[in-house]
Amino acid sequence: MARNTPNTDEQSNNVKKLDKKKNSNGKMEASEEFMLFAGGTERDMIRRRNAQRMESIEGMRRAILDEGRARASQNGFFDE
Repeated sequence: MARNTPNTDEQSNNVKKLDKKKNSNGKMEASEEFMLFAGGTERDMIRRRNAQRMESIEGMRRAILDEGRARASQNGFFDE
């Protein structure tokens, strides 16, 4: 019988993940241009998707900052 264990909070690859998120910026710019030609429903869908992209990017940035602060604190470089 397989043992179920929760996923670990693997943060060592956050910088790589953020690099992939940079591609989202390009997608957002392209979709903004497309919105000039899109109808109402498509325009709303694009806006929602771009908002999700921004939330994802900001969440990843916060996670990276938190990770850096935690490491700095452990090494005595940052007091909270």
